[in-house]
Amino acid sequence: MTSKLSASAAKVKDFLDKEGFSFNVVELPSSTRTAKEAADSIGCSVAQIAKSLVFEGVDTKEAVLIVASGINRVDLKKFELVTGLKIKKADADFVKKQTGFSIGGIPPAGHIKPIKTYLDKDLKKYDSICAAAGTPFAVFELNPEELEELTGGEWIDLT
Repeated sequence: MTSKLSASAAKVKDFLDKEGFSFNVVELPSSTRTAKEAADSIGCSVAQIAKSLVFEGVDTKEAVLIVASGINRVDLKKFELVTGLKIKKADADFVKKQTGFSIGGIPPAGHIKPIKTYLDKDLKKYDSICAAAGTPFAVFELNPEELEELTGGEWIDLT
């Protein structure tokens, strides 16, 4: 851990504090870019990693955020059946413009503008989960109830 947070991690910490959350944002010496790297760096299971994935609405062209368990893949067809929204994978430029963060460090909240958010029900299986905090080395720990409160997200079944 570093004593001073990088600019992106500090931006996430400032947002969390402003919203009344006292989560401890830490920067680790090893990468948390992927769910596997994050789990290895933190010392938790891959399933406890709350990965923030940004998609683009096919019709709306708006960002859609899915916070998924690190072991789950997003099935786009199932997502469309459950939500009625047709989405596609977003490219890095779209993600950065919509969130203010680069892929590999996208937090579940604190973006440039509000993003419609969906939460993977599998994350509810764990008392503690970890999310990215603005960089591929920064994370914070929370529980599923706090994730819902933080994001205003809707719980859905992704599996």
